[in-house]
Amino acid sequence: MSGPDWRGRAAAHRDRVEALVGPYLERRAAGSKHPVIDFLFTYYGHKPAQLKRWHPGFGAILAEAPEYTEFRGYHRISAEAPDGGLYTGWTADPEFLEKRRDTVEFVARLLAATATRPAQLSCFGLHEWAMVYRTDDVRHQQVPLRLGSAGTDAVVESMQLRCTHFDAFRFFTPEAVPLNIEPLTRELQVDREQPGCLHANMDIYKWGFKLTPLIGSDLLFDAFELACAARELDMKASPYDLLEFGYEPIRIETPSGRAEYVRAQADIAARAETLRTRLLTACRDLLAVSAGSPHERRP
Repeated sequence: MSGPDWRGRAAAHRDRVEALVGPYLERRAAGSKHPVIDFLFTYYGHKPAQLKRWHPGFGAILAEAPEYTEFRGYHRISAEAPDGGLYTGWTADPEFLEKRRDTVEFVARLLAATATRPAQLSCFGLHEWAMVYRTDDVRHQQVPLRLGSAGTDAVVESMQLRCTHFDAFRFFTPEAVPLNIEPLTRELQVDREQPGCLHANMDIYKWGFKLTPLIGSDLLFDAFELACAARELDMKASPYDLLEFGYEPIRIETPSGRAEYVRAQADIAARAETLRTRLLTACRDLLAVSAGSPHERRP
């Protein structure tokens, strides 16, 4: 890719990210916390500056890109051009792919297994409620519980907990753990995740940035946009009162609220299906390259 070509794409990517995360950065600079959006950067740990950095994905060669020498996973190459001359470029390093091969294999296995299962749409977002069940240790101290502690506990006790995502389940209070339909462990994660799960669909973003720069930024940002939508639904259906932040609650303690949640959850799952397929395809392509000998690998 020529310098003007890839720099134009990189600038367009930065503008796209800035339009979505700019308000977050302004709040952070002012020292203000946000119980919904902060999660996307504090829990996942991928910083806005990292998200803004554009990557073309494995196999693309960038001309006039010496700054990429400083970025993890890149190396400089010289190769013969079609006209017989030599050119210099920067590209994702095959050695970095080899170092990350175990991660690529795990992500591919998890995505493929998740995609084979039917979507379960009967959890109603109760994982957030289970995290504050019968405890005074509320995770978001700056916002109140919409129904109070007793009302929150009553909602949990009125319905079956059906969480299938270990990274949500591990934050359940001790009293909530035995109420789940089945115990969850890290070892069984690949065997339990299913495509209706809001957090499994948010995690497509996590798996994407763990593979940076081996996958392209277009895919990663699409996954981030989905994670933002899923996080918003997650917190609208949570036990917290977020009206101060502009979030109208989805009252899952009522039949109409549960129906509203299921509709929104199904929409997230449909969007995630496409992204999961795209990321799985990218993982399989990387594994196919990695399986070849060094002489067979594409640059």
